[in-house]
Amino acid sequence: MSGARHELNARAVLSCYPVLRNGRAIRLGNLGGFSGASLWRVETSSGNFCLRAWPPSDPDRERLHWIHRLMTAARAAGLLFVPALLPVREGVTHVEHADRLWDATSWLAGCADFHKRPTTTRLTAACTALARLHAAWVSLEFRVGPCPAVARRLERVRQWQQLVRSGWRPTLDASTDPVAPWAARAWTALQEQVGRIPRVLAPWVDQALPLSPCLCDVWSDHVLFEGDALTGLVDYGSVKVDHAAVDLARMLGSLVGDDAAQRHHGLAAYSTIRPLTPQEQSLVGVLDETGTLLGAANWLRWLYRDGRHYENRDAVARRLAALVQRLERWP
Repeated sequence: MSGARHELNARAVLSCYPVLRNGRAIRLGNLGGFSGASLWRVETSSGNFCLRAWPPSDPDRERLHWIHRLMTAARAAGLLFVPALLPVREGVTHVEHADRLWDATSWLAGCADFHKRPTTTRLTAACTALARLHAAWVSLEFRVGPCPAVARRLERVRQWQQLVRSGWRPTLDASTDPVAPWAARAWTALQEQVGRIPRVLAPWVDQALPLSPCLCDVWSDHVLFEGDALTGLVDYGSVKVDHAAVDLARMLGSLVGDDAAQRHHGLAAYSTIRPLTPQEQSLVGVLDETGTLLGAANWLRWLYRDGRHYENRDAVARRLAALVQRLERWP
């Protein structure tokens, strides 16, 4: 979709929200994200808001309603680091326009700058906020069963190995593409390490664990700070019912990587709100290790087999580099 068409569609959607009709919309693209969503900051006399055009066909109306229900419950529990949904009218929090779903939320202050100031205080704030969010959601949907993230990883490694056995490998152009050097290193690391994923996950396949809604994509760019205070956990598009370890693995892997002391501190901070058993803490490490490996594999498949287009190729290179650098440090 062209930029001009995007702007016309955004203006049409803004007209559906009384408080946004006269606002000034500043297009942010995908704001460094990779989901295919488009974002605008909308400046009004009542404050700033975030307008989102969700990717075509994802989520569908039913799933977006569920996501909004979770966000609303979190705000009702007093979690001000969750964006507040702006209603179109009573009971309606989305707009359908131009073959997309749209919504608008409060604009959360802060910057995703943990790595510029990776303090223990900030890590504590992030992990306790995550625990409070999980606690707010567990009463809405809870069950016991095998960890879905384990099954997803096993299916992804099966697909990857089948693809590689077919003779496929990424075709790289290192002369023009900032991603290519990292993709080459990812390919090498995966050949050496991906085979251990089924063995690492095998003990968890049938383990019965407590399951409830989780973010499932809570990485450093989705964690906002002002000073040492956490001001936002953003992007709820990947929410699924899963085990809390999937979010802790994603958050700790993204924020502190392989720093054992900081990982221990993060788990301890989370446990002050929602205690974790030794078994659950072990699962965090398992999901981090396997998720990092499959994250690199996913990027190679998305870029060089599926042909996905991303607005900011340099951002893709940085994301893949972070994964590769961890893989290359592992024995």
